[in-house]
Amino acid sequence: HSICRLNMHLCYFDENKHYVGNPYFFLGGLLIPDSKAIEFESTLSQIAFNFFGSRTMTQQNEIHGKDIFHGKGNAKGRKLDERIQVFKDITNFLITNKIPIRLVCINVVDHKAKYYYAMPPYRLGLMLMLERFCAYLDKVKDIGLVFGDYEADEVTNAVADFSEYKNQGKTPMYYGRPLGRLLDTVYFTQSHHSRFLQVADLIVYMAGRYEHASAPAKSWHEKEVEACWKKIKASSEFFIQHWP
Repeated sequence: HSICRLNMHLCYFDENKHYVGNPYFFLGGLLIPDSKAIEFESTLSQIAFNFFGSRTMTQQNEIHGKDIFHGKGNAKGRKLDERIQVFKDITNFLITNKIPIRLVCINVVDHKAKYYYAMPPYRLGLMLMLERFCAYLDKVKDIGLVFGDYEADEVTNAVADFSEYKNQGKTPMYYGRPLGRLLDTVYFTQSHHSRFLQVADLIVYMAGRYEHASAPAKSWHEKEVEACWKKIKASSEFFIQHWP
């Protein structure tokens, strides 16, 4: 008898912060086939090395969208074109390798206005994110492990929610989606320990910056990074869910 071995996907997501004046809350990430994980990590390690001069997984060498874009934190004092190259390199990595990208965008103001007892945005976002990961895994008949960026205040709720959905057999949306293809629990780790989480951060940063931009980009670097975002959106493996 031949044994059918399921492949596994490693699913990574990150989120941005919504605030007064910006009602859009994004969760987003990518799915990496386990058979490609080492090769892909090596590519990302090279991209990090090209910018930081080091491959070590520390906060000093963490690819962080906001800091790289604005030349803050560990990108302080770096030339603009070198910083923009990081966005281009990551975009190229995603598109060349046809990496599935999934995002959820919640308009928090509309969500709270529409639902009398509105579910907190993070919990709703995580639930929709897990559904999007599962929809992809259903399509490719695969199983997945989920990794998130360690946000201490939200983590305990999120893990409890996930195990609850698993026990009930589906998420509590009107139609609900079984999460059987997702194994075990949601794992949370510090983003500087994972290059894939850093890519999720970059994707979410670009989404937050350009998905609802009120005016076209004017400066050179805005245009360059916006072009990266448009390329990612145009790729066949991209999907964004808007809520409500």
